[in-house]
Amino acid sequence: MAKLTHGELIQLMIQLSAMLALGRLMAEVARKFKQPAVVGEIIAGVILGPTVLGMIAPGWFDVLFPKIGNSTLALDGFTRVAVVLLLFIAGLEVDLHIVFQQGKQALSTSFFGLIIPFFLGFIIPFLFPAFFGDTGGTDLLLFSLFMGTAMSISALPVIVRIMMDLKLFKTRVGMLVVASAMVDDLIGWMIFSVILGLIGKGRDISIGYTILLTLSFAVLMLTLGRGLLNRVLPWVNKKMAWPGGLLSLSMALCFLGAAFTEFIGIHAVFGAFMIGVALGDSEHLSEKAKEIVHQFINNIFAPLFFVSIGLKVNFLINFDPWITLVIIVISRNESLAAGFGMNARGAMEIILGLIALESGLINETIFVSLVIMALVTSISSGPLMEWALGRK
Repeated sequence: MAKLTHGELIQLMIQLSAMLALGRLMAEVARKFKQPAVVGEIIAGVILGPTVLGMIAPGWFDVLFPKIGNSTLALDGFTRVAVVLLLFIAGLEVDLHIVFQQGKQALSTSFFGLIIPFFLGFIIPFLFPAFFGDTGGTDLLLFSLFMGTAMSISALPVIVRIMMDLKLFKTRVGMLVVASAMVDDLIGWMIFSVILGLIGKGRDISIGYTILLTLSFAVLMLTLGRGLLNRVLPWVNKKMAWPGGLLSLSMALCFLGAAFTEFIGIHAVFGAFMIGVALGDSEHLSEKAKEIVHQFINNIFAPLFFVSIGLKVNFLINFDPWITLVIIVISRNESLAAGFGMNARGAMEIILGLIALESGLINETIFVSLVIMALVTSISSGPLMEWALGRK
C-alpha cells in the first residue's frame, strides 16, 4: 500500500500552509477594495504558480509544487473534495420557495438570462472553431455545448453575497435576481452533467440514457429525497449533538450523492449540488446551521481550490486577448439591474472550466480566458447594479 514518505508529508503540509496563508492574505486585500474573496484567492494562486513564482524562482516552484509525486496526488485529492463541497454549499443557497414565489417573472428573466448567452456561447465556437484553436481533439458539438453552458450559468454564491453587500437581498429586484440565478444553476448543471457524461465514463452509453439518468436523479432529489430529508432532520436535531450531528450528516450525504453521480457517469459535483438543494430547502435546516457549514467550507476548502487554479497553468503564456475578449462579450447578457446581477459568473465558471480542462474538453488558453471572464464579471457586477439602480 503506497503512502506518503516523511519528506512528502512535510511537503504537503507546507503546500497547504502556503496556499491557505497567502490565499487569506490576498482575500483580505480584495475585500479592502470591496471585491469578492475569490478574486484575491485566485491571484494568490497565480503568485504561487508558474506565472509568477515559476518564472521568478523556478527551482523553488518545482520543489514546492512538483508535477508528480505522492504529495501532488494528495493535494489534488484535497482540491477535488473542495470542488464537491463548493457545489454542495451552492446548492444550499437554492431556495425553491423563492423560485415559486417569483413565479413567471423569475422564469422569464432566467430564460432570457440563460438562452441568449447559451446561444451565443454555442453558435460562435460552432461556426468559428479555428478561432478558438486546438480544442484538444474533442467533438466540436460537445465543445460548443460546453461553451454555451459556461457562458450561461451563474455564480449563485457570488450573486447572493453581492445582493447582501448592496442590501438588496430582500428587495424585489434582489429576489428576482436570486430566483432567476437558481433556475439557471439547476438547468445549467443538468446540461453540463450530460456533457461530461458523454465525454467521460458515459461515453459508452447513449445520450438519451445519460439525459434520463441526470433528470431522474434531479427529480428524485427534489421530490422524494427532499421530503425524506425534511422528515429526518427534526430527529437529527433532537437526538444528536448540535451542530456536530447535523454537520456530519450533511457531509456524509454530500459525499454519498457525489459518489453516486460519479458512479453513473455524471460528474460528482452534480450529486453534491442536488443534495445541497434538497437539504437547503428543508425548513428544519436553520440559517445558523447553514452559516456554520458555509464558514467551514468557505474558509478552509474554498481557498485551497481557488488558489490551486493559479497552480494549473501559466496565465501569461496561455493568455489570448482576442479569445478572452470574445468570451467576456458573450457573457454579457441584459443591460438592466437584474441582468447585471445575473452577470456575476465567478466561482461556477471556474469550476466548470477546471472540470472541462481535466476532462480534455478545452485547452489551457480557453481555461485562462474563462477564469479571466469569471473575475471580470464578478468584479463588475456589483458596481454595475448600483449604477443601473442609480445608487451612490
